Amino acid sequence: MSLYRVGAEAADAGGLVRVPFMLPTLCAGFPSPAEDFIEGALELPRWLVPNPPATFIWRVRGWCMKGAGIHDEDLAVVDRSLSPSSGAVVVAVVNGEMSLKRLVMTGNRLALTFDNPEMDEEFALEDLEEGLLWGVLLFSVRWHHVKARASVVR
Repeated sequence: MSLYRVGAEAADAGGLVRVPFMLPTLCAGFPSPAEDFIEGALELPRWLVPNPPATFIWRVRGWCMKGAGIHDEDLAVVDRSLSPSSGAVVVAVVNGEMSLKRLVMTGNRLALTFDNPEMDEEFALEDLEEGLLWGVLLFSVRWHHVKARASVVR
């Protein structure tokens, strides 16, 4: 396979870039114990990934973001180079665990919330023992055929 350069990132002749597939799963609920970090990589079209060196894929576990259309077992494509703004879905490190949440600003107060009408908890960033905004969700991917999903992401 021949490679050519797109900006600073190599892409194959079809315009595909490899995006790291991360472990542990991204908690869309309450965090769970950590695992090792990189599971592999998926190839995505270059036009879907504006900044490949800063882009990562996480498997979502949980239902706290179902109001945003993000479900358990979806894939979250996250860009670390984007600046988070109020209303964005972000990956946050909350007390050492990776978690998918909605970032909201009320006045001068930033908080992380669930996007699920059954869960109304909010975490003010200044109240967290440890909190870091890690990246911003670009898009999510959902398989609607169970066997197809199992063969690709397992």
